[in-house]
Amino acid sequence: MTSLAGTGVLLRFSLRRDRLTIPVWVAVNALMVLSMPASLKGLYGTDAERADLIHQVETNASLRALIGPVFDTGLGALTAWRIGVYAGLVAAAMSLLIVVRHTRDEEESGRQELVASGMVGRRASLTAALLAAGVANAVLALLVTAGLAGQGVVGALALGLGLAAVGMVFATMAAIVAQLTESARLARGLTSGILGTAFVLRAAGDSASDDGSSVLTWLSPLGWLENLRPYADERWWVLLLFAAAVLLQAWLAYELAGRRDVGMSFFPTRPGPARGRLGTAGALAWRLQRGSVYGWSLAFFVVGVVYGGLTDGVADLVGDNENAREIFERMGGQSGLEDAFLASMVGMMGLIAALYVVQSVLRLHGEETSGRAEPVLANAVSRLGWAAGHLVIAFGGAVLLMLLTGLGFVVGYGKETGPILGACLVQAAGVWVIGGLAVLLYGVLPRAALAAWGVAGAVLLIGWVGPALDAPQAVLDLSPFGHLPKLPGGGMEWGPVVVLLGLAAVLVAAGLTGLRRRDMTS
Repeated sequence: MTSLAGTGVLLRFSLRRDRLTIPVWVAVNALMVLSMPASLKGLYGTDAERADLIHQVETNASLRALIGPVFDTGLGALTAWRIGVYAGLVAAAMSLLIVVRHTRDEEESGRQELVASGMVGRRASLTAALLAAGVANAVLALLVTAGLAGQGVVGALALGLGLAAVGMVFATMAAIVAQLTESARLARGLTSGILGTAFVLRAAGDSASDDGSSVLTWLSPLGWLENLRPYADERWWVLLLFAAAVLLQAWLAYELAGRRDVGMSFFPTRPGPARGRLGTAGALAWRLQRGSVYGWSLAFFVVGVVYGGLTDGVADLVGDNENAREIFERMGGQSGLEDAFLASMVGMMGLIAALYVVQSVLRLHGEETSGRAEPVLANAVSRLGWAAGHLVIAFGGAVLLMLLTGLGFVVGYGKETGPILGACLVQAAGVWVIGGLAVLLYGVLPRAALAAWGVAGAVLLIGWVGPALDAPQAVLDLSPFGHLPKLPGGGMEWGPVVVLLGLAAVLVAAGLTGLRRRDMTS
């Protein structure tokens, strides 16, 4: 037990450090799940509409790949079908980020060595990180269970436990990767890649089978979640798969943690060349962020292809369901159904791109707090020059992501190349406003920089849930995306776009002014 000495103190410290980020992750995920029953009740209020939906899912492989198979016509089962996979993705992302932050990030910054010099056990930090992820997932499970209990307590409990179980599978997986790699950036990248692979395996399996029985589906923890079948004759034994995976991975992580020195790894980073090839701060920023840009770019292009492939069949999917048609029109405008669907999906990708720009901007915060920015700035590099390299990647990368999304739509849909690309690029104005807010928080209030995640999460929630619940226009207008023209199909309005671009410029300028005048974190 001496190897776990100090675990309680470190757990409290971890939860205190994440007192903003964990509640935001949990709240956004829980609200996405809990908003679904009311939305789906409006969309599919009759047995005939639900039966028609099941028929569409069974005959549409692309739709199954995107969302998964549906197992029952009850409102609870439809909720688990519509949001279960994506809520599992969010829970997994939250968990892996928590674990990497409190393990490899701490070692890379040197703080773990200082902590380890006290009366702290060898495995206490790893245990505290896993427990912090466990607390976050437990709260998520409680909120989902309590919020969906009205649809059936048993099904709500199954969905809540399933989401928490997915989170813990990826938490323990991140714990293993953190022992193998020497870089927190690489640990996050590898674990995120595994998460993406899990989604692709589930999608491939579900497209080949309408009941989740494909071998590919069973190779993915996200496939286990849907095969738990909340509200559809629950398969409780699937939880044993989650438990076995969590225990096995946790055991391996503990074994690895006990066989290496603090700060070291089993796969150390290769030494660089004898003579450095990075001559500018911008080149260094690209070297640090290129992996993230490549990963996001590939994901956006693939999602664009999938959504584009669904566009031709959207009329069959919606059918005579006026409620579904109205939601698409609220999200994508009053034009034809296909254009409304395209506009709504383009807007959704813009909301997700806001997460990228926040992550990229906050890389400045990570470089500063880890102490890596100090030796760079000690040379003939100005603060603005150092920040500019990362901001070009953040804001330019957002444009690249939306452009690749448009290309994906064009590949999948095969029509309206110009209008679709233009619609995607217009979304960059909203994305840049969110990026500008992140720059402002980092430059002026660095201790509150992580609150930018809360802003991005709130905007995502407004855009995702607001139209489905027919939220008041005043609520939708809180998001910069609510002011953008609905393209393709609608008329182009340059006024709101120019105003948003100007607002983004002002926010960035104010943030950089604050960065230049304040003290850097030591």
